[in-house]
Amino acid sequence: MKTILITGGAGFIGSNFVRYLYDKYPNYRLIVLDALTYAGNVKNLPVDINNGSDERLMFWYGNVRNGELVDTVVSQSDVVFHFAAESHVTRSIYDNLLFFETDVLGTQAVANAVLKYRDRIERFIHISTSEVYGSAVADKMGEDHPLLPMSPYASAKCGADRLVYSYWETYKIPAVIVRPFNNYGPYQHLEKVVPRFITSCLLGEPLTVHGDGSAARDFIYVQDHCEALDLILHADRDKVVGQVINLGTGSHTDLLTIANAVRDLMKPENSPIQFIGDRPGQVFRHTCDHSKATRLLGWTARVSFERGLEQTVQWYRDHEEWWRPQMWMRHIPIITAAGKRELH
Repeated sequence: MKTILITGGAGFIGSNFVRYLYDKYPNYRLIVLDALTYAGNVKNLPVDINNGSDERLMFWYGNVRNGELVDTVVSQSDVVFHFAAESHVTRSIYDNLLFFETDVLGTQAVANAVLKYRDRIERFIHISTSEVYGSAVADKMGEDHPLLPMSPYASAKCGADRLVYSYWETYKIPAVIVRPFNNYGPYQHLEKVVPRFITSCLLGEPLTVHGDGSAARDFIYVQDHCEALDLILHADRDKVVGQVINLGTGSHTDLLTIANAVRDLMKPENSPIQFIGDRPGQVFRHTCDHSKATRLLGWTARVSFERGLEQTVQWYRDHEEWWRPQMWMRHIPIITAAGKRELH
């Protein structure tokens, strides 16, 4: 029985991956470590942790900055997936300290524990982000694209990304760095653009779009991300250890197009598009070059944006009891580049 540690496993992508592994591999034992910040929720997990009778999933409530706790859970594991991070660009603009503490120091604690137990740990998969690249300087962004982070969140994740790389170079820990592009799907917090647009339609509120809506991202459905991580988990170790791997679709969609697509799907009675100021540190475009993932893993994204959006809209229609308690974090006050206070 393989034991897999998932830090941040009660968050959006982490919990989707926990569900994926739980359903597909009944012989695997899963350990979830999560601090349960506003973006983490035990209801995202595939089992009721209050029951305590499921030996396949063990939940630890704690912070990845706690080196002693991290040491304990890593010592019990064969594979480590490190998702735990503060992850919202807008919130990082006014509350940046927590981002550097969690994303950089938390990653250092996990990497140190992996180093300590490297004779046991088969591989350490660090979930980075395409935000480390900044705006695209080429038609598609490969793994050798310059790292030009444009927000406190992006710079904190960039620090964590390079920290893991340095531990591989210095200590040869079995690290793999994954740079996913923008994920969307079930269990995503309302602060992110796709669920914010969807719930705005459900609530009869305007869909607020940054700037003129031309900022574009490569959106990948979270199930496709999980399938790629599964391939990394089971690939030949020598093929993936020490590698940086992009995960995306290879195409981009601008925010205005997404807003219109959501409105076309949902046909709200009173949810017009409302343009607000550009977010400071806004990235103009992200478009993934996923050729390395295809070459190493045989992976390409299978879910089209249209189909993924339909499935996501339906999930939020069906799970109002899940997202209603998050209403207070849907919009965040920031000062724009023009000095104006706006809710983003």
